[in-house]
Amino acid sequence: MRVVFMGTPEFAATPLEMLIKENIDIIAVVTQPDRPVGRKRIITPPPVKALAMKYNIPVYQPEKVRDEDFIKALDSFKPDLIAVVAFGQILPRQVLEIPKIGCINVHASLLPKYRGAAPIQWAIINGEKVTGVTTMWMDEGLDTGDIFLQEPIEIREDWTALDLSKELSVLGGKLLLTTLEHIKSGKIIKKPQDNEKATYAPILKKEIGKIDWSKSAEEIVNLIRGTYPWPCAYTTRNGKSIKIFKARTFTSGKEPAPGKFRGLIKDEGFLVGTGTEDILVIELQEAGGKRMKATEYFIGHQFKEGDFFADS
Repeated sequence: MRVVFMGTPEFAATPLEMLIKENIDIIAVVTQPDRPVGRKRIITPPPVKALAMKYNIPVYQPEKVRDEDFIKALDSFKPDLIAVVAFGQILPRQVLEIPKIGCINVHASLLPKYRGAAPIQWAIINGEKVTGVTTMWMDEGLDTGDIFLQEPIEIREDWTALDLSKELSVLGGKLLLTTLEHIKSGKIIKKPQDNEKATYAPILKKEIGKIDWSKSAEEIVNLIRGTYPWPCAYTTRNGKSIKIFKARTFTSGKEPAPGKFRGLIKDEGFLVGTGTEDILVIELQEAGGKRMKATEYFIGHQFKEGDFFADS
């Protein structure tokens, strides 16, 4: 079976390597163009491109998949199947109709929940206890195609979006392999989604990380976990933005006091009040500074109980 693989970030690179190691016939890889990365804006290839080059697989990087020249090139490969994992563009009908069998997408949620660009992050932000991966037949809608297979996974309380992404990447690769095995053996599964149960996971913007200290401690900790490593949850103190990378809920027995500094817990961090119990801030980074433990920050930025962190 001749397969074209379409994907871009590290999340997609793991499934691609799993397919390669299982001797799936990957005849070409399609990924996004090289982009500037980091503060120095160094032009860097996507992880999927770097992996494909390592295995000498032809790589195509169309700025837009609707480009006629690209569509002609893709059609010339005569693929049986296109496998898509976090590619980053919606495929037009002209592309969807090229492979003989169809286009299979690996989506990082249990569809129809969390259709869209950021299912991993929103699952954690919303406090979900279980999520998973889905292989689905692609259509022209946003993650609306028929379901092939699904695999659930429990979300650990200490997992960030980065941790969950790594777990789902491996799980997605395994499920994609199983899906391809079913297709090879003639077992085609097409289960329509229940659109009435659909929820959405829109792309994250920086503003989503702004901490509202009047919310519950659990909601704030979920926001911190779900927005790591980007855009990161943040607050302000003395006019400076502070990213909070790691925190947990903490029962102090005191009345709620949103944004109020509650004291230092030796060798662990410091407490900040919320709309319910407190949170223990463990790791942070002030604008213009380096990432550090909250206890280190406290030593260099003495503040007293009763001081407040702003939410704007």
